[in-house]
Amino acid sequence: MPDFSNSVNLKYVKLGYQYLVNHFLTLSLVPIIVGVMVQLFRLGPNEISGLWTALWSDFVHVLCSCFVLIFAATLYFMSKPRPVFLVDYACYKPPVSCRVPFATFMEHSRLNLSEEPKSVDFQMRILERSGLGEETCLPPAIHFIPPTPTMESARGEAELVIFSLIDSLLDKTGIKPKDIDILIVNCSLFSPTPSLSAMVVNKYKMRSNIRTFNLSGMGCSAGVISIDLAHDLLQFYPNSNALVVSTEIITPNYYQGKERSMLLPNCLFRMGGAAIVLSNRRTDRWRAKYRLLHVVRTHKGGDDKAYRCVYEEEDPQGKIGISLSKDLMSIAGEALKSNITTIGPLVLPASEQILFLLSLIGRKIFNPKWKPYIPDFKQAFEHFCIHAGGRAVIDELQRNLRLSAEHVEASRMTLHRFGNTSSSSLWYEMGYVEAKGRMRRGDRVWMIAFGSGFKCNSAVWKCNRNIKVSSDGPWFDCIDRYPVQIPEVVKL
Repeated sequence: MPDFSNSVNLKYVKLGYQYLVNHFLTLSLVPIIVGVMVQLFRLGPNEISGLWTALWSDFVHVLCSCFVLIFAATLYFMSKPRPVFLVDYACYKPPVSCRVPFATFMEHSRLNLSEEPKSVDFQMRILERSGLGEETCLPPAIHFIPPTPTMESARGEAELVIFSLIDSLLDKTGIKPKDIDILIVNCSLFSPTPSLSAMVVNKYKMRSNIRTFNLSGMGCSAGVISIDLAHDLLQFYPNSNALVVSTEIITPNYYQGKERSMLLPNCLFRMGGAAIVLSNRRTDRWRAKYRLLHVVRTHKGGDDKAYRCVYEEEDPQGKIGISLSKDLMSIAGEALKSNITTIGPLVLPASEQILFLLSLIGRKIFNPKWKPYIPDFKQAFEHFCIHAGGRAVIDELQRNLRLSAEHVEASRMTLHRFGNTSSSSLWYEMGYVEAKGRMRRGDRVWMIAFGSGFKCNSAVWKCNRNIKVSSDGPWFDCIDRYPVQIPEVVKL
């Protein structure tokens, strides 16, 4: 027998299969339409005249049929959910004075942990393999030796980030604070009283009947949760605008102890934030950048291991920090698997769904040891925004989803330039794709985020128009330098 894999290019066989299955309806309708047209051309003038006379004599039936069709179409369009559009968004770019190069970070670590050289060495090893660059930023209070994580300095960071974001976004969109109907602010670890949403209302003197929400403790995936909440509210309130602010305030949560599992966040988390305007107004349809198609949320909190894998607690010395479990990656993989199972039928073409179904049936009936078929999500999306939680997270998703280096480029470069900015990292990645001039009308974007609890959340967007390269934003002065080569280990 000849070697089949060498005699036939399997790539083109798969492409042919995908085309046939995904366009099955169109291909099956073509011969029917051709047959009808041929029969019409065969009819003589007398037969066509008789057919027209029969239709006219049965005018009442034809009119009733048209009425039923119009009524059914009206019911269908009225029952459809309101479309939700992303008008525009803004990402925070910290000032140069907040930069934390590797040398500065390690010098501060040696001074702050002078009696714990092993903890300092551990941080250095993590930083060398983190994928972060030399331009990431920490808030001013963390630059002091020792750091000064006071309530006042935490409020100062929140005001600096959030107010800068909203000012920039209102200027870009032309929306006035009084036009905002819904306000959602998510910040996991800093939850002051009055809330951050109240702080925004006070600053911008928003209307007294604005609907405000403040989400805390929901981890790095809270940005997608906020989008989901805004989507649900916009279904209920017509002709409304929603402002979503996603950030993480670093100042009060910088760990100053020696526990290794709690030192990890110090090496990865950096200063950042994003603000997004969503709308269900028809007038915003034409100027909006994206349309929200799906939000899928997966929560694994019912499992004790998943619940405690990202956990805020005190160390033996009474210092509060965020502990990251060694099981984090395996738990994230399980959460991603559940999320993919839910989102797959919503976005994948028929060709991939059939292959997945056949694989599932084969494992159930013939051999449970068969490898499950991993759908090709590149058939469903042009762009991937994977939460820049760390190098290991991006590597694992690239391997499991079989993505190319270009598909995860936005995530890697965001981690390198801005670090892990928690729930806002997805928007820096979206900004990277736009700054590279790769976003085109009709392109689909998959946002994937992980968070404490443990959660995996996805949002699917469709580009509403061709996106021009912006002259501002967090990437405008450095996009020409990217992508950069990130070595496996940076020797410090």
